[in-house]
Amino acid sequence: MRIVMATSALVLATSGVGHALVSGLDEGVRRIDPFSGLSDRPDASRGLNFLVVGVDGRDKLSAATRKKYRLGGGSCDCTDTLMLVHLSEDRRRMSVVSIPRDSYVKLPEHKDDGTGKRHTGYPAKINSAYAHGGPHLTVRTVEAMTKVHIDHYLEVDFGSFMNTVDALGGVPVCTVRPLKDRYSGLNLPAGTSQLNGAEALSYVRARHLDGASDFGRMQRQQRFIASVIDKATSSGVLMNPVKFNKVASTMLKSVRADRGFGTSEMLALGHAMRGFTPASSEFVSVPVADGDHRVRGLGSTVKWDAAKSARLFAALREDRPLAEHKQRNGADGREDSQETKGGKQADGKNPNAVPVDIPPGRIRVQVENGTATAGLGHKVDTALREAHFNTTGIPRNAARKGLKQTVITYDPRWNRSVRTLAAALPGAKLHKQKGRGPSMKVTVGADHRAVKAVRAVEPLPATGPGQSGKGFQAVTGDKVTCP
Repeated sequence: MRIVMATSALVLATSGVGHALVSGLDEGVRRIDPFSGLSDRPDASRGLNFLVVGVDGRDKLSAATRKKYRLGGGSCDCTDTLMLVHLSEDRRRMSVVSIPRDSYVKLPEHKDDGTGKRHTGYPAKINSAYAHGGPHLTVRTVEAMTKVHIDHYLEVDFGSFMNTVDALGGVPVCTVRPLKDRYSGLNLPAGTSQLNGAEALSYVRARHLDGASDFGRMQRQQRFIASVIDKATSSGVLMNPVKFNKVASTMLKSVRADRGFGTSEMLALGHAMRGFTPASSEFVSVPVADGDHRVRGLGSTVKWDAAKSARLFAALREDRPLAEHKQRNGADGREDSQETKGGKQADGKNPNAVPVDIPPGRIRVQVENGTATAGLGHKVDTALREAHFNTTGIPRNAARKGLKQTVITYDPRWNRSVRTLAAALPGAKLHKQKGRGPSMKVTVGADHRAVKAVRAVEPLPATGPGQSGKGFQAVTGDKVTCP
């Protein structure tokens, strides 16, 4: 969660709204020197690479605050989250790579910050590098694992996270199913929700929603960063000095940065990134070979896929895109229009459609008219087909007329598919019928008004099959924000 704020700070702080304003904000940033004395480093590459580190700093919050937001337990003095952020040389693209905090690594030789004792390299989880050697050892470990030269370091805790989200006026997130986690306090309905600071805190730190644990949390953090970028660029925050100052000053109060990332660097980056949009960002997680790699003395660790991760970091070093991007039109960096003459998007997506889990094209539907209104069954069958459901095209008349409420009959084994169909028919009653199979029956009642458009939201990939043979899968920010 801290990582979300630090990555967002990178975008906001480099937006370029005037030297005096940025200089004032820069004075509140705490400075560190994580690169002092480093040797045998990877060669510098094209573009800029930031290591964005979120540390577990709950001990800095009051007991009342920790209790209110369910931040129990002690601080581990370790990195809670890590992201490697690459800004392309032309400043048109930001690549965000999430690094699992339990990644299995070999820590380089170092002096322990706590005891002063020198250690040779030994196996550990990557999040322990901070506890043993602070930012210095964290940078060395990430560079050793990725072979990527780190140009700048940003570190943040979550003290002002909620205030930052509130300063933005809240941030929208989308979910295809309700999310509830009693440990973090998260409780969101399916669909689009506008999160305030406290809700956003729960959203990005929840770890007990499903079996994905940290992988699911990384995906939500990436979605949230994309939403922050969308909110900042679409609401005028970046171009309005008053709004910018309110948000950025709150955010930067919790940031520590290397001494080389000062006012002049912020201004130069901001000028180059003034046309930044969610489509300019891309997100990926380190490819994993084993998410439960057992190591004696460490327990469960995350083992990277050596070949696939090597290709990922080679792409960063060579300043190559990780995902497919829209073509640019002209020197001003504007994107080609994706709209047809009819005003609909070329990919067929309706921006007002309800996000769902299962694509409607996978769902077979038989429509029956449960009313005395002639032709209603044909009308609903046609509307569902236009919404991309796989209907029979031959609607029937139900055995009994006078049905007041539309009913969807389904086999409970297809409970995810029925949620997609129910989203298209708001208010319909769900009726379970064991043994029915994958085909669903819609019996139209007198309450029917219209079929609502739906769109399948593909999960943000943590790992997965190769994209264009790369062995990793990335997605641009405009694909994971709310429509």
